[in-house]
Amino acid sequence: MDSVAVTFDFRPRERAVIADALGETAAPVFIADLDATGRAAALKGAAAVLARNTNQELQDEEAALLGSARLLQFMTAGIDFVKLGRLPAGVPVASNGGAYAAAMAEHALGMVLAGAKRLIVEHQALTRGEFNQFTRNRVLAGGTCGIIGFGGIGEASARLFRALGMKIVAINRRGASAEPTDWIGTMKDIDTLLAASDVVIVSTPLTPQTNGMIGARELAAMKPDAILVNLARGEVVQEDALYAHLVAHPGFIACIDAWWVEPERHGSFRMDHPFMTLANVVGSPHNSASVPGQTEAAIRRAVANIRRALNGETPLYTLAPHERMG
Repeated sequence: MDSVAVTFDFRPRERAVIADALGETAAPVFIADLDATGRAAALKGAAAVLARNTNQELQDEEAALLGSARLLQFMTAGIDFVKLGRLPAGVPVASNGGAYAAAMAEHALGMVLAGAKRLIVEHQALTRGEFNQFTRNRVLAGGTCGIIGFGGIGEASARLFRALGMKIVAINRRGASAEPTDWIGTMKDIDTLLAASDVVIVSTPLTPQTNGMIGARELAAMKPDAILVNLARGEVVQEDALYAHLVAHPGFIACIDAWWVEPERHGSFRMDHPFMTLANVVGSPHNSASVPGQTEAAIRRAVANIRRALNGETPLYTLAPHERMG
């Protein structure tokens, strides 16, 4: 039977989920349980690998042993923080795309409603004794929601915002999707999407092509009262440009879940501008996927992709060579 090397030290319940999801396809080997010799043998003989962050889980000499693996599957949807250059070039690498889509789409909806309905602003006003009953808020129905990166998260978001009565426009690499839209294009159509949208959701992976893709020019192309939601990575949106735009356009709203310097990816949290002092910012600590039961669901989705590879099928969400950062 094939073996799957698991590089992350999962808890007993999660280990049982991995074994159950693999079934008769392969046996999991948890390298955290092994000595150096056992780890090397497990990695060298693995038909596939399940990892969370190989930067921390494998030494350089261990990463080099994975050349025979048919798939290196990560638990997270975004793997831009992983130093993929340490891994054998011929091994397919897959993210866990769509694993957290439903929870993140709900989070996007909550942030947009908080911004459009002025919930945080008026909550704070009430604590000061202000009762702004006749200050207008916004209705989303009849508007347009534009989604940059129409994969699992984008599609899940589209279903929720369509239920509010919004039109859906989207862009992705293929310019196509099975999920219904009012219009879909490729990434070169970003200007058209930005100009048409009342709400813009960023859910594209961070790649060399998307790094800094939304700057001053793109923000100026948006409606002056648009709502921008970043669920992806902070680096997709230029920090300096966004802060300047928010200050200059108080009717523009930014909903920021993904920040530029975060503890999980960078070891600390930092912002170079005081975003949270602005009334037109809704912030959250990149917790859009932190919901009960999400880890088990993500494990099962990741393992299902491993089974595809081991059964000779084409795995999903594999990275193209130009998408490998680091």
